[in-house]
Amino acid sequence: MNTNRCTPKIILTGLLLCLLSLSPAFAHSDAASLQGGFMSGFMHPIAGLDHVIAMVAVGLWGAFLGKPAIWLLPVVFPLVMAFGGALGVAGVPIPFIETGIALSGIVLGLVVLFAVRPPIWVAAIIVGAFAIFHGHAHGTELPNAANPLIYGIGFVIGTGLLHLAGIAIGELKRLPWGDRVVRGGGAVIALLGVGFLTHFISP
Repeated sequence: MNTNRCTPKIILTGLLLCLLSLSPAFAHSDAASLQGGFMSGFMHPIAGLDHVIAMVAVGLWGAFLGKPAIWLLPVVFPLVMAFGGALGVAGVPIPFIETGIALSGIVLGLVVLFAVRPPIWVAAIIVGAFAIFHGHAHGTELPNAANPLIYGIGFVIGTGLLHLAGIAIGELKRLPWGDRVVRGGGAVIALLGVGFLTHFISP
């Protein structure tokens, strides 16, 4: 096995775990120091488990589908999410936001679990549709004092790292046992989505 190829994957996976472990500390730190700035935007997608699983699932599915999906889906999601965020900031209502976010975990987890391989445009539509719900939720939660540009840069970077972590984990499929691990991750994501949908688990 080529250890040089595995090293970036290990680093990205470790980075995700570190970010997840740090999020509670940020959540309980001085809110005034974080509100509206880069770190506020950066931590926003990472602090909510319902958002984390969907963004990681996008990376997992892209890795499963291979090129060009491995880079296209993680690009489509934040672009469409930004549109949904703009709708949220503008106060444009979209019904069933929380339901849509929960369903994103269920559907994206299931497509990873069953290694679903639709045409690339179908995969992009599925990812984009769910991105609108996530973006709208973030847009309506935008801090009143937020600098939209700085906050948005942090938000996009945080989202991108979650996608990259999903891709890194998805690349484990190249290993003899990796396919089962990645598909098992899809199962976990889908189950968490069901928990959010039924309110058995709090996001």
